Amino acid sequence: MIYDYIIIGGGSAGSVLANRLSARSANRVLLLEAGQDTPPGQVPKEIEDTYPGTAYFDPRFHWTELKVHTQIVSHNNPNAERPPLRKYEQARVLGGGSSINGQMANRGAPTDYDEWESRGAEGWAWDKVLPYFKKVERDLDFDNEWHGKEGHIPVRRIPQAHWNPHAKAAAEAFKLAGFKYLPDQNGEFTDGYFPITISNAEEKRVSAAIGYLNTDVRRRNNLTISTETQARALIFEGTRCVGVTAVVKGREQEFRGREIILSCGAIHSPAHLLRAGIGPVGHLRDMGIPVLSALPGVGQRLMDHPSISLSSFIRPQARLRDSDPSRRHILVGLRYSSQIGGAPPGDMFVAVASKSAWHSVGVQIASMLAFVNKTYSETGQVRLASTDWREEPVVEFNLLSDRRDLDRLMACFKMLAAMQLSPPLAAVTTDPFPASYSDKVRQIGVVNEKNRWLTRGIAALLDGPAALRRFLIERYVVEGFTFQQVMSDDEALEAFIRKATIGVWHASCSCRMGREEDPMSVVDTSGRVKGVAGLRVVDASIFPVVPCANTNFPVLMTAEKVADAILAESRVMA
Repeated sequence: MIYDYIIIGGGSAGSVLANRLSARSANRVLLLEAGQDTPPGQVPKEIEDTYPGTAYFDPRFHWTELKVHTQIVSHNNPNAERPPLRKYEQARVLGGGSSINGQMANRGAPTDYDEWESRGAEGWAWDKVLPYFKKVERDLDFDNEWHGKEGHIPVRRIPQAHWNPHAKAAAEAFKLAGFKYLPDQNGEFTDGYFPITISNAEEKRVSAAIGYLNTDVRRRNNLTISTETQARALIFEGTRCVGVTAVVKGREQEFRGREIILSCGAIHSPAHLLRAGIGPVGHLRDMGIPVLSALPGVGQRLMDHPSISLSSFIRPQARLRDSDPSRRHILVGLRYSSQIGGAPPGDMFVAVASKSAWHSVGVQIASMLAFVNKTYSETGQVRLASTDWREEPVVEFNLLSDRRDLDRLMACFKMLAAMQLSPPLAAVTTDPFPASYSDKVRQIGVVNEKNRWLTRGIAALLDGPAALRRFLIERYVVEGFTFQQVMSDDEALEAFIRKATIGVWHASCSCRMGREEDPMSVVDTSGRVKGVAGLRVVDASIFPVVPCANTNFPVLMTAEKVADAILAESRVMA
């Protein structure tokens, strides 16, 4: 069979595209996903759970071999020590990141999308994308010019009455610091603290797969969903993409289509293009790959939001419990303007986590997760490690490559430290410390029985005498920097931030859309890859710049908008 559309990647973008393109009965649509299915009535409990910490750390749902550099990699000094590789959790399951993420449903700043247009994405300014954000959502709380009521993804906020004591204390600390309360994070984009907006209904996750690939959609005769199917290589006839070879449950198969759409995310989509000979000429020649289309922007200017964490020990009476009305661990957020380096309003974001992990120690540790909402570090890249399709690419985020990002995180840490020591938070927490998402933390975060029992023992000790708890935190939790050090010594604070800064799993911008004459653009404003025919990219990789948001809703919006463009083009051709 020759399909009209073959979508490679069943994540957030792929789920939207499969739904919208197959809604026209004349279109034959094939959706390929490397991970497992999440069919209605059989969604794994870890994915469906309103608390996302188990799904996120469950290796069944990850590309387990993917590791990245987050710190700056020097290519000018071959003798420089390379920074450590870090595991970077990317989803390998139907629904993609929306099946394992924190269920954060925010959009970013209107200025983000006006910048998209100014960078060459004509038709993607705020007034043009807002209708598609509204098309995505079914807002359960608000009915106004900002929100949609008919979309596939429910959106809501946990009322303050259901917040745990730690979340309430953090909100009070924000108020004392002079920030105003915003009832709607996705309303007017101004500074303030607010209930986090989530893609969740009746205390259950609603992923893109759950929302867009429901029972009725799956019954369509013109839609085929093939899970446990990993794309191996794109097939070209001349410069036209005509199909894909894939391994389906261990067996290689070939699929042919009129149009192929890559929706594999900002790491794997550029890797597919590079293996097909689409990318920077020098790198392709170094890899021995014939050049099909010379596009220097493929894999370049990869972005994420640089992030740090200030953590603390939660007093027993203030902890999040399974019996609470909501088991959500992040209930309140803060958006503020740093006024550093000409940054736009709302350039900084803080998420308050009242539980740091699924296990017993996680229940005892709170974190204020700060990230640079409007980052200027855009020198990351994705390159091939080899031509073997089974090998993960080389990924370098080069976070903090722009000094303004470092300066803002330093200022933010000091601000959060003052809030941490303010009466509301001091009453419910103790022993603050600069936190690092180290390999040790990752290892203990893997969901298994060994870690379940190990953390129970550690938790019992942490709840013991205060002196023992401080010793354990400084000896086994803190990664080389104490709270006192970083608060009294700016050099120590800078060193901590340079070492501890990580991304927040918002990989984007590695196949940017832009003007035809822009040498660094990879796709046009409808996702079509320059220099070839029959091939599009539709996912976070085509963002011109990462927005001031968790990226899931911008991805859903992008897929909705491109799906409309594809359907409009096919009507014209018909």
